[in-house]
Amino acid sequence: MLSIPLSFVVSFILCLILVRMIRHGAEKFGLFPLLVAVFAVQATVSGLNWDMGWRPARMIQPVLAALLPALSFVAFDRLRHHARARPLWPHLLPAGLIALLVAFRGEAIDPALFVICIGYGVALLAVARHGPSALSAVRFSDERTAYRALLAIAALLIVTAVGDAAISVDLFLGNGDRARTLLVAAKLLWLGVAGYAATVAGDSRPEPEVEADVGGERRTAEEAALSAAPPDDDTAEADAAVVGRIEALMAEKQLYRDPDLTLERLARRAGIPARQISAALNRIHGRNVSQVVNEYRVRDAQRRLKETDDTVTVVMLEAGFGTKSNFNREFLRVTGMTPSAYRRAGSRGH
Repeated sequence: MLSIPLSFVVSFILCLILVRMIRHGAEKFGLFPLLVAVFAVQATVSGLNWDMGWRPARMIQPVLAALLPALSFVAFDRLRHHARARPLWPHLLPAGLIALLVAFRGEAIDPALFVICIGYGVALLAVARHGPSALSAVRFSDERTAYRALLAIAALLIVTAVGDAAISVDLFLGNGDRARTLLVAAKLLWLGVAGYAATVAGDSRPEPEVEADVGGERRTAEEAALSAAPPDDDTAEADAAVVGRIEALMAEKQLYRDPDLTLERLARRAGIPARQISAALNRIHGRNVSQVVNEYRVRDAQRRLKETDDTVTVVMLEAGFGTKSNFNREFLRVTGMTPSAYRRAGSRGH
């Protein structure tokens, strides 16, 4: 019976995920599809090394292992800084360093990879410290999902680094019989789970809006918002003005009905910086932007459930929700009951 190495199975699954991302147009040729592709390559190289004994794979693996944490950090960081994305090239330097160590100082590879993984893991946790609302390029309905993916990759980076260190100690103190099994299992777990998390995060980000040419250059809507935005002002009067502007847009333009609405898109429509909108809504309403937007959606859904015979699914989509789980959770938070129970209660009231 033909036995297929687990590493190749993981690589095949990641390739299928990558094809799905590209077919669904999830940030075409962006960092998250690239990240999943590198995860798939690393799984293949791991199989070539541990299962096939291909020696060149031992030189490629450490370089890819240094590249993955860097790509993970930049990809998630751009969910915060979509308009003014930090350049990628400085984060390629760790992989370049590992390539030099592979060529000249092999004994220093493991300590260097430990520092790289721990460093980027902590950096991702620093991003997560600001909460789901910091991911301003993510759809409001997908904030929690993207945030969990961020936490998963951060935790996996740190756990993998510690696991690799433990394996190195086992190799040093013993004969390493357990090391190979532990190493392969840990690496495949990291590649599979992190690859899936990257897919989830990539799907949570809509395609950027593009404005008409300005001065001969095409600009994203987010860049336009930043260039047109007024300066920050933390006074209560300024907060009231910001909240009034958002309420007017929700009432008049019904922006909440856009399932791809993000904090950055809202900032572009309002002509106000995203951080100023977030701060003002928090200070005045005591809730984040996602919760406020979903409350508009829930109120719209309440009206439709009472006044129309549309199915709950149609009501959900028309109100701007993208997933049933998010719709049910937010509806319950706002009204204290499920959409179906709310409709039944309305029918009895008549």
